[in-house]
Amino acid sequence: MQAPGPADVVIGADNVSLTFQTNDGPVHALKDVNLTVERGEFVSFIGPSGCGKTTFLRAIAALEHPTGGTLSVNGMTPDEARRARAYGYVFQAAGLYPWRTIAGNIRLPLEIMGYSKSEMDERVKNVLELVELSGFGKKYPWQLSGGMQQRASIARALAFDADILLMDEPFGALDEIVRDRLNEELLSLWARTGKTIGFVTHSIPEAVYLSTKIVVMSPRPGRITDVIESPLPKERPLDIRDTPEFIEVAHRVRDGLRAGHGDEL
Repeated sequence: MQAPGPADVVIGADNVSLTFQTNDGPVHALKDVNLTVERGEFVSFIGPSGCGKTTFLRAIAALEHPTGGTLSVNGMTPDEARRARAYGYVFQAAGLYPWRTIAGNIRLPLEIMGYSKSEMDERVKNVLELVELSGFGKKYPWQLSGGMQQRASIARALAFDADILLMDEPFGALDEIVRDRLNEELLSLWARTGKTIGFVTHSIPEAVYLSTKIVVMSPRPGRITDVIESPLPKERPLDIRDTPEFIEVAHRVRDGLRAGHGDEL
């Protein structure tokens, strides 16, 4: 297989380390992380709590800053990529303002970026359709279920049409039935938009179901113990989770987590 060219590499990490200085001494969150994410990939980061997967996602988004190594996003530094609005970010909680309608919440970053009213209206309409919330723009967050609120949060991150979507356990607080439905919808949205997605999760089935690449991380200091290229087809009905291919990948993820965790699992 031909190595990816510079134009194909969306996220590049070269020996990235990140240490937090605290009153109790240094906390080594990431150590010597090397990773290449190509355009259009769906990459999940999985590992135990405190392994640095969210820290790494936040570093990509310039919300944290590596203390060693280099990190590039679309050929720029993370800070430059943030200023260029190269990514949308979806947090664990939907984070919608209760006094704004759903459409008003989605419009907020567009207002800050100075879009015209007509363009804002068009973008809000389009992203509401993308996340299957057409007709809910005039509702308030409290009038929507948890799953619908999270879809609205995804719509807000998609509104300015960034190439990259970063998602930090967006479905972790939802029940399994809703989570399955949103996993299906997210795969459909990814197929329609062709965006590059970085996705943090604690769930092995979720990581295997969604991803073209699964990055397995060790406990602190966070290191990558395995990078698994998924053999599954892009079109994935939920019942693919019962196939031998799916189960084999899930076993490899579990083995990677055990290997990085010593005898604790």
